Formats: sequence, structure tokens, C-alpha cells
Amino acid sequence: MPLDHYVTLGRSGLRVSPFCLGAMTFGEDLGWGTSIEESEAILDRFIELGGNFIDTANIYTKGHSEKIIGDHLAHDRSKRDRVTIATKFSGNLYIGDPNGGGSNRKAVIAACEQSLRRLRTDYIDLYWLHNWDKFTPIEETMATLQDLVQSGKVRYIGVSDTPAWKVAQAQLIAQFRGWTPFIGLQIEYSLLERTVEGELMPMAEELGLGVTPWSPLKSGILSGKYTRKNAGTVQPDRGPWAARHLEEKSYRVIDELERIAQELDTTVARVALSWVQSRPGVSSTIIGARTLAQLDDNIKALEVKLRPEQSAALDALTAPTLNFPAEILGIASSLHAGGTIINGQSTQLLPFGPSKKGDHY
Repeated sequence: MPLDHYVTLGRSGLRVSPFCLGAMTFGEDLGWGTSIEESEAILDRFIELGGNFIDTANIYTKGHSEKIIGDHLAHDRSKRDRVTIATKFSGNLYIGDPNGGGSNRKAVIAACEQSLRRLRTDYIDLYWLHNWDKFTPIEETMATLQDLVQSGKVRYIGVSDTPAWKVAQAQLIAQFRGWTPFIGLQIEYSLLERTVEGELMPMAEELGLGVTPWSPLKSGILSGKYTRKNAGTVQPDRGPWAARHLEEKSYRVIDELERIAQELDTTVARVALSWVQSRPGVSSTIIGARTLAQLDDNIKALEVKLRPEQSAALDALTAPTLNFPAEILGIASSLHAGGTIINGQSTQLLPFGPSKKGDHY
């Protein structure tokens, strides 16, 4: 699959590339990251290869990420109009200001205006709620986003890092009031983070949200840089945040990724990225790149096709333990079909009723 094999995002007509360029590392304002020159080269290369989906946020490198993107694309209006720029609100750039962040009307409108200025554009293609603000009624946030869409400053909206029940509430409020609904769900998803399969992924499928996973390599743990052989000798770039994941479970996954990478004559990172992108419900995976070489290498993951037995091996190795009521629902599904398993023995029971419209027993 090439980078210009565009897919629609969720239940919308917005066409985006299967990989989204994450710009969290654009700028060196936090003491790490990518220089302006390298960031611009990465942008150009991504667009040259057919990528049209760029993801940033108002708080990435204290706003510099947005400014780098805006300053570079503003030189060519046609290029800006060809790409889908996604940015986020909720983060507070003004510590001490109680309305400098969050999802209330004052904060959202101010954040949008500031992002528009940094991005040097008059509209944002996709505006993400970065994370749930439990102090603001979701009706207030959704009404504000509706106003921004109607004003032409925002084209589409999405939601990130928010509980499934709150996303469902927001989506249904929008549906019943005729407001603009979310079209995308941005969540952490990788071979080492699959708990989202319990609630968030099924919710996204049911409510028409295209999933755009972040951290598909688990902060670089699945990049191939860290192996069982060099355990303890190579320190993660992101310090304690990533180091805590260098444990036996991770090394078992890395071992299997190495085995599959050898079979396919590719790299560990590409296999891990291919697994994420092939998951049901995933529209476009967010890949970060601190160098041009990293970008080129990661994009080649789109050429990797995992065989069924290879995907099955990774699935079995990392299958998550899902929270209640996952187990009960699994039993109930069997009961709905007229049978169940008790103490390892198959038992026929009277069903509770049809499992879906049109079923007959």
C-alpha cells in the first residue's frame, strides 16, 4: 500500500493518507526534538511521497510545532490546501491562567484563534479535543465546536484520550441536536497497549469514528533499538517514561517481532507498524520522525504484509485482559446463541433471545 492510498476518516468523506505525520517533535524548545530545517525537510518528504495528513497540537514544543508547519506551508497556498492539518486544544500554554486550557467556551475559542495564527491559515481541517476536561459540561464543548465549524474556522472535529462513555455521550448529543459529530478517535495503540480493545475500539466502530493510533511503537520500545541482548546497556531517549516498559513482556514481543522481521526481510519497527495499521477500525496511524531517515524507514512499513499466522502469533502474545463486563458479555453471547460452556463442558441452554434483528431459533 503506497502512502497515497487514501482512506476516508470515520463516517466522513475526508480522505487521508494511511500514515499521519506526527509533529510532536518539531522544534527543540524542550531540549530535545528536531531542528526547524530538519522538520521542514520531513514535511516536504512526507508530502512528496503522497502523505496529506499532519498532526500537531497547541502545546507541542510550546506552540513551536504549529509555527514550523505554518511558516513552511504558508509559502505555497496550494500545498496548504492539499494537506489535512490536524491540531488540538485543551493543553494550557499559560500556566496560572485558569482559562488558559481546558474545554470551556472561552478556552476553546482562544486556543483556536491562537492555533490559526501560528499555523498561518484561516481554517483548521481537523480539530481534536486533546483530552477530556471533567470540569466542563460536554454540551458546552460540543456547542462551541459547532460554532467554530459554522464559522468556517474548523472543518471537522475529533476526540483524543477520553473515556469511551464520555465520547459516546458527546457523539449522541451532537447527533440529536444536529451538531457536527466527531469523525476521529485518537488513542494510544500498539502491541504493548491493547486495553483500548475493550471499550474504545468497539465504540469507535459503532459510532463511526476513524481510529488514528498514537505511539504505535510504544515510545520507541518497539523500534528495534532495544533488544534482549542489549538490555540494560541502551538507555531510552525518553528516559523513565519509556524505561519502565523495558521488561520481560516487552522483550517477548520484541523477540517475536525480530523473528517475523527476519522472515519478511524487513525491520522490527516496520512489522510493529504494519500490525497496528492492519487492525480493524484503524484509519491512519500517526508516525513520528526526528530525522528524515526515520521517516523514510517507517513509511516502508506500508509495504509490509503480515501473513495470517504471523499476525496470529503477535495477537496471541499480546492479547489484553479486558475489564468487566468483557467476560460476562462473552458468556452472554454464547447464551444468546443457545448454548454455553460450563466447567469445560458444552451445554445447551434456552436462549435469552435473538442476538440481532432477523435471528431465529
